[in-house]
This record gives sequence, C-alpha cells and structure tokens, in this order.
Amino acid sequence: MAFDADVDLSVPLPLFPLPNVVLLPRAILPLHVFEDRYRAMMADALTSSRQIAMALLKPGWEKDYHGRPAIEPVVCVGRILQHEKLADGCYNLLLQGVARATIVNIHDSHAYQCASLEPVAETEVMEIDLADHRRVLKKFFEDGRVTMTDLSKHLMKLFDSPVSTSDLVDVLAFTLIPDVQIKQALLADGDVKRRVERTVANLLRSHPEIPLDSQGRSLGGMN
Repeated sequence: MAFDADVDLSVPLPLFPLPNVVLLPRAILPLHVFEDRYRAMMADALTSSRQIAMALLKPGWEKDYHGRPAIEPVVCVGRILQHEKLADGCYNLLLQGVARATIVNIHDSHAYQCASLEPVAETEVMEIDLADHRRVLKKFFEDGRVTMTDLSKHLMKLFDSPVSTSDLVDVLAFTLIPDVQIKQALLADGDVKRRVERTVANLLRSHPEIPLDSQGRSLGGMN
C-alpha cells in the first residue's frame, strides 16, 4: 500500500524498541508501558501526534538496554487508538500500525529516544495481480488450517471486504507468523508483490498439509 498520508514525519517521533515484537501496518498491538522513560514517552505522544515508532532490538540488546542498544533500521509507525493510564502511572494501550519508515537519525534529547524518519518506498501493484494469492490465503482458512477463534473468524471476514490484499497480508503476517525476524524482513520489504508472495510462502511452509503441485505451487493456483 502507499505511505499513509496522515503520517507526519516532519518532526522526530518517539522510538519504542522491543526485543520480540514487530508491528506491521494495519495490525493492532496491545501494549503495557511501565518503564519511567516510556511513561514519559506516552505522556508526550498523547499530547502531540499520538504516534510512536515501534522498532525491533537487534540480538545482544541486553548489554546496553538502558543505553542505546542496536535496533533494526526499518520501523513501523503506530497510532494510539485507545489508552488507559493506571493508578501506578503505567499505561495500557492499543497501537495500530499505519506506515513503514526508515530511521534517518536518532535523537537523545528526551528521557527516551526519538527518530527522524522517512517513508519506505513501496511499489505499485494492481489488485488483479494479487488475486491468486488472496484466493490461496482464503483457502488457508476455509480448509481449517487455522483454528477458528474469534480473531481468526474476524480475519476471514477481511477476505470479502474492500481491504487491499497488501493490507490483508500485513495483518495475517503479524497475527500468524511467530518468527520476528521474518516479520521484520516483511516490514522492511517495499516490493508489495514480493512481500505478499513471501507471506504466502511462509504460511504454506508452516502448514505443509496444504497441497502443492509438482512445481511447489499451491493447488489453489498461485504462481
């Protein structure tokens, strides 16, 4: 999908790095914020853009967690949908991914870090070119490869909605792919068709009972 026009990158955004979480656009992430520096981050975000850049910490982050640990250069800008400030000063919130962005510079002028960002350039692709991939993913649910919870039933409804295949795939990858390194690679990939193909391939590999033809293609018809 194109970069979200509502995202303002003219000023640095608060940076929230975590070791095992990768947010993707359109996905919704529940968070509990308890560290003092990130409580300050939340207070500032709520009085400004209500946006936070979620980043993945690189391996070895434990050595410098309270300093400036290494993070992946591509982040997901998230918008605070709901929040609750608890009696102890901590926060519960729902953060929805809205856009991919690359870190240009990190600023240490706050108790927490902020980052100057620029959008990840994404390719243009027509929905008709992703139709087979969407059909295979829908079959993924219809054939019972995913346990039918309330969440998965909601996800299945998206297939018959106006939600683009690119957006749909981001939500599915966030929800169904457990490997954070794979999700980070999908976040960083600006080639929309390749990103869709990689997501489908990862889901098929994790559920090999979905039949493939002699060329390794789903019998649903995906090339």
